[in-house]
Amino acid sequence: MENALKYIETNKERFLDELFDLIRIPSISSLSENKPDMIRAAEMLKARLLEAGADRAEVMPSDGNPVVYAEKMVDPAKPTVLVYGHYDVMPVDPINLWKSQPFEPEIRDGKIFARGADDDKGQSFMQIKAFEALVKTESLKLNVKFMIEGEEEIGSPSLGAWCEKHKEMLKADVILISDTSMIAQDIPSITTGLRGLAYMQVKVTGPNRDLHSGLFGGAVANPANILAKMIASLTDQNNQITIPGFYDDVLIIKDEERAEMAKAPFNLDNYKKALELKNVHGEIGYSTNERTGIRPSLDVNGIWSGYTGEGAKTVLPAEAYAKISMRLVPNQNHEKIADLFAEHFKSIAPDSVKVEVEALHGGQAYVSPLDMPAYKAAEKAYTQSFGKKPVPTRSGGSIPIVAAFEQILGIKSILMGFGLESDAIHSPNENYPLFNFYKGIETVTWFYKFFEEEMK
Repeated sequence: MENALKYIETNKERFLDELFDLIRIPSISSLSENKPDMIRAAEMLKARLLEAGADRAEVMPSDGNPVVYAEKMVDPAKPTVLVYGHYDVMPVDPINLWKSQPFEPEIRDGKIFARGADDDKGQSFMQIKAFEALVKTESLKLNVKFMIEGEEEIGSPSLGAWCEKHKEMLKADVILISDTSMIAQDIPSITTGLRGLAYMQVKVTGPNRDLHSGLFGGAVANPANILAKMIASLTDQNNQITIPGFYDDVLIIKDEERAEMAKAPFNLDNYKKALELKNVHGEIGYSTNERTGIRPSLDVNGIWSGYTGEGAKTVLPAEAYAKISMRLVPNQNHEKIADLFAEHFKSIAPDSVKVEVEALHGGQAYVSPLDMPAYKAAEKAYTQSFGKKPVPTRSGGSIPIVAAFEQILGIKSILMGFGLESDAIHSPNENYPLFNFYKGIETVTWFYKFFEEEMK
């Protein structure tokens, strides 16, 4: 381990330069015009994995964007770690809010500012560099496989089928993922649960064309007005979701477990200050951490209709749209929730408009046991690297494919994330502290040592 850690320190500037090369590729999976960039990013990762010491690395086709697969088989009798990550990133809009170019990484205040700096190029790259440090110093004592996809930000629609097709190749003892966050730089944590997701798009249609709001306003239903009212009705005065049957399968957490979760360090005043909020908002009867960790939620992710350009245009729009996501908790089935949403949303529309509902993507919630060897190894790794024991937490975010891994491959995942709430993932000015990048490489390196010991 001493040699591996020295290797990381000696090569840290090169690691950063190589990460910057990957970040410069605008691999936005949701935009068709960036399709060539997906191939470029995948090919670059293949090259980096071979340079790092993989015996085999290839860009493999899927029904969508390609998957980068690599492996280093030290001894078939030894445990195998399957590393998962993704090279696709979110769109950069609104571009005018970025303080620097989103695909030209820039270091400011000890942080890398760029799209993908944290989610997930920076965190995936940590995994490759930890692997490289162990291989190059002949310190790797177990088998490692990599599966890095290009569709996570659009719900991993092709990866499930790809995993089904390559089950034998993907056999492993645990899946290692760095795509989550920790509480703070001085408070390491391990994510033990992820919420599921049901992501919908709705369309409300009124007249057969845009109308003059003076000549027709008050006599013809305005789809934008109607949509706003329909969305407002989806939650009640207690901020609970009003869709019939929505809470039927929600797993109720015992008071004892809620009390344990409440021990995680959290300062509500700092939280509000960081977000420039006068107060927080959410389901009555639950704390801020509980609202994002153990309770479901519903949010509008985008809404548009009519004229949105400069100046005025007195139009009564013919159509209105919204994208709505529901974060789900264990026991909730995303397909069932999508059906319940569609049925309810159509039922609350007046007959003066037409409503269409489309389920875009979704995934199940996931819970990681605290008694499995991988968790114990991760706990030791954080303790060794940070000098303190990590706190188990549940994340409000979703990685839909994680639950599918267990279903398809029969393998549990360990979520060793090093991001921070302040990293602004999915937003303008996404960033990733250099401290977290390098500390992540070190911690993952320790994980391999402890996991091999735990599996003996």
